[in-house]
Amino acid sequence: MRNRNLYVLTGGPGGGKSTVLDILDGMGYHTVREAGRKIIRSQAETGGNAVPWADTARYARLMSLQSRNDFEKHADLGEPCFFDRGIVDVWGYCRLIGLPVFRELKNAAEKCLYNERVFLFPFWEEIYVNDSERKQSPDEARETCRILKDTYERLGYRTITVPFLPLGERARWMIDRIGKTP
Repeated sequence: MRNRNLYVLTGGPGGGKSTVLDILDGMGYHTVREAGRKIIRSQAETGGNAVPWADTARYARLMSLQSRNDFEKHADLGEPCFFDRGIVDVWGYCRLIGLPVFRELKNAAEKCLYNERVFLFPFWEEIYVNDSERKQSPDEARETCRILKDTYERLGYRTITVPFLPLGERARWMIDRIGKTP
């Protein structure tokens, strides 16, 4: 059964997802930070190598576990909650880098169903910046977005492309689409 209050923000890196998530948080909505960035920071602190530029298989498994935990932690909310990426993003990541989709990820994607409407943030070259956690080229970011859109749609979600608007307007545009206040 789908959880109609849990909304995913997806897309390649550099689309403005995290910034819009911060705005939604400031508006009083429940928000969940990106699992991948949490893992990269944790691995940096502990000297681990489960990062996208080293042990990609371990990184994918940790993202899957973190994403499922995040979903389950917020599944009973009676209010809207926005996720900076979801479980299906891990599936898309596996497709992108050529990893097989592992059983635990398939199970999580089948059991942890977000709202069928997924907000897709297309690559936005004007705001794209590399950092210590984001090392993809613009072409890789575009391809990531394409694969994520395809993966969500293959798994029964409907992607809604968020238009290139000033960031605050993007958040309001999304709220208008769901019609719910915090």
